[in-house]
Amino acid sequence: MIKLRFPFIPKEEKFFDLLEESARNVVKGANLLSELMNKWEDVESKIRHLKDIEHHGDEITHRIISQLHATFVTPIDREDIAQLAEYLDDVLDFIEEVASHMLIYEVKRPSERAQELADILVKTASEVSAAIPMLRRRSTLNKIPEHCMEINRLENEADTVQRTAMAELFSDQLDLAGVIRWMKWRDIYDHMENATDRCEDIANILEGVMIKRA
Repeated sequence: MIKLRFPFIPKEEKFFDLLEESARNVVKGANLLSELMNKWEDVESKIRHLKDIEHHGDEITHRIISQLHATFVTPIDREDIAQLAEYLDDVLDFIEEVASHMLIYEVKRPSERAQELADILVKTASEVSAAIPMLRRRSTLNKIPEHCMEINRLENEADTVQRTAMAELFSDQLDLAGVIRWMKWRDIYDHMENATDRCEDIANILEGVMIKRA
């Protein structure tokens, strides 16, 4: 029996390049947010820079989706590629929203808990960025779980910090000014928690891809 070969239908390795670029961009955004939280100066300039990083993330996501529409054979399931691209974009959106809300709400200085959450987010994004290149080869798939376990641990740590932060806010005197302050910080903490949650969602997809490719 003659086997037909179709060399003109390649498996597009560019998807791995784009996903890795997107993950590195998320780390860049997380690092800048942490820098903003830990060194509260040149705030507007840093937030403008963060918006530029977020816009670059949007461009990468658009390129991935466009490539999906133009590609017949993908190296992993196209649904997984699309979801990874979407979730990476979400993480960066949440990071940018944290910074924007702090500017809009005229925050005088970041709280200690916000600094802790920003530092956790840097570590979580770095684990995501380290795990995604493991998708390229079956020989490296078995390295994905160690990164996913650390992402899950960090997400749990972020949950604990957020709960502590909200408890501390409740312990303050809740007059009108206190309620307004509570509402502002609740939004900021929620966005930071959402960013780490999305990283955990990415870890779940990565583990699913690993099982499919094993």
